Amino acid sequence: MKVLLLNASPRRNGNIHQMLSVIREELEDNNATIFYEEVRNLSVRPCVACMKCRSSHNCILPADDAQRILALITECDAIVVGAPCYWGNMPGQLKVLFDRMVYGMMGENSLAIPVPMHRGKKAVLVSTSSTFWPFNILAKQTRGVINALKEILKWSGFKIVATIEKGGTYKHPEFTPRDRRRCISVAKKLLKSLS
Repeated sequence: MKVLLLNASPRRNGNIHQMLSVIREELEDNNATIFYEEVRNLSVRPCVACMKCRSSHNCILPADDAQRILALITECDAIVVGAPCYWGNMPGQLKVLFDRMVYGMMGENSLAIPVPMHRGKKAVLVSTSSTFWPFNILAKQTRGVINALKEILKWSGFKIVATIEKGGTYKHPEFTPRDRRRCISVAKKLLKSLS
């Protein structure tokens, strides 16, 4: 099985990085082939809204990392997306990446109704927020990130297997044993869904 881990945090060794690392270890221990990408290192130009990709199924912009990541998504059986909360949503760089890949994530029929292109694939979503629990969820901080990612991935055909929302990282930035257990549990859920 092949899994893409997409780290959308700009922080080098923050909670998102640590959570994805534990998930990665568990998946690799169970013979998964892992592709790991950090969005902060990608070169992706913003979408210009020309809409040509809808009919040509190809982006008119010069090739950059958006096409490469889309090829990985197409190749993989599952995706794990880790994104911190920025104003109740995912970081802009991740949104730009998904905007550029829309033509390879979902198509549309003659009535312009979306047609998912990744049916049967699985997804895990991980988010962190400096807002403390439970307000990270009630104030739609991490929940805003999770909901936005669900919207993109569900319309693309992915089944969301599990989510992790960690609040309170401002006062408690440490990665705890409980966090580690949650990540291992989520990785096991993903493995089970892929078997």
